[in-house]
Amino acid sequence: MNHLRTLPALLALLLFLSTKAFALDTRTRIFDPAFASLKVSCQEDFWSDPVIRNGTDTHVVVSFDEFVDEVSHLRYRLLHCNADWQPSNLVEAEYLDGFNLAPIEDYAFSYNTFVHFVNYRIVLPNEQMQPLVSGNYLLQVFPEEEPERILLQARFSVSEEAVAVSGSVSGITDRGVNDRYQQLQLMVDRLGFPLLNPMTDLLVTVEQNNDPTTLRTLTVPLRTEGQRMIYEHRNELIFDAGNEFRRFETVAVPLPCMRIDSSRYYSDRYTAFITPDEERTRNYFYDQTQQGRFLIREHNSTDSDLGADYVDTQFTLRIPEQIGASVMLQGELTQALPDDKKTMVYDPMAAAYTLTLPLKQGSYNYRYALKAGKGLPSPAPIEGNHYETRNEYTVRVYYRAPGSRGDRLLSVSKICNF
Repeated sequence: MNHLRTLPALLALLLFLSTKAFALDTRTRIFDPAFASLKVSCQEDFWSDPVIRNGTDTHVVVSFDEFVDEVSHLRYRLLHCNADWQPSNLVEAEYLDGFNLAPIEDYAFSYNTFVHFVNYRIVLPNEQMQPLVSGNYLLQVFPEEEPERILLQARFSVSEEAVAVSGSVSGITDRGVNDRYQQLQLMVDRLGFPLLNPMTDLLVTVEQNNDPTTLRTLTVPLRTEGQRMIYEHRNELIFDAGNEFRRFETVAVPLPCMRIDSSRYYSDRYTAFITPDEERTRNYFYDQTQQGRFLIREHNSTDSDLGADYVDTQFTLRIPEQIGASVMLQGELTQALPDDKKTMVYDPMAAAYTLTLPLKQGSYNYRYALKAGKGLPSPAPIEGNHYETRNEYTVRVYYRAPGSRGDRLLSVSKICNF
């Protein structure tokens, strides 16, 4: 038994040593195609960020499906990460109360579905694992007999709620007025939190619509006013405004659903064809969207996690072929997928890009992005940028105490323009 108990520590040591040579991919990801519908939320609240807030009874829920008929023996572990989402230098005993190797015992089988799957749930904190310190955490799921093979991973955070953040979003920016950008103004109130140097001791990050590719980092405020630090008129606070997310629903397939042209049964499941899309760079399109999120739902099911079926969903984008660039599908629906699984293929006969994904019945948001070379995907060439667009900005405030080996997370807040 002793060698089993030391295995997680050995794995953590190997992981720590490996990250000294290259950055670890800590994005919320699915690495094995047998898994799907990875969702991370706070107490299953559709709109909430996966954050455990100190002083409250909040829990983070990680759920996902596996395309099998029998349950697999899966386990999970936690890694503590710094503000850059790379593993910190804290050892397990410093950031975790409990044994960092736990079985996934909360699972259930699908019912009345063409596609069979097992749905798994992990709720944190729990009796086996309780985070001891604030910061970013990475949950990794692996087979019981192969702890080195990561099947999927998910990010979540623990916040001390020790400082208060307020701010605003405006189309009046340092790059233009009511054009293609939005600019943030932020204020961090220390609320008495002790800092040796308020100008340098905090690190603030901002992310648009929960998209990690939009992450911005601020290390110095513009000025301080008593216990308040003001962040404004910084390039890091200017974002492309984008356009509203596109959306569709498959909650009642094969019955008519929002923006589904038709649906057909092939072999072992339904295929749904979304109304073909066009580029929309010229005009702003108002819509009540979910800011890129998806919600699992089947209109007749009492438990959609188990009763919603998988539907092969076809996306079509009618634009000319983009030579030297790739067209990709963005949104929470593809965030956990590798790039090749969310890259569209050009069909010269249809004069359009297409992509088919197996998606669980529900309500979905998405958008298109263009990726050229090694750069980040950009929605702008297809979706456009319009200052009116409603966006969410997640603001995190970190603190690294002198001599410490990990970043503390003091606050997680939302700043919106709607």
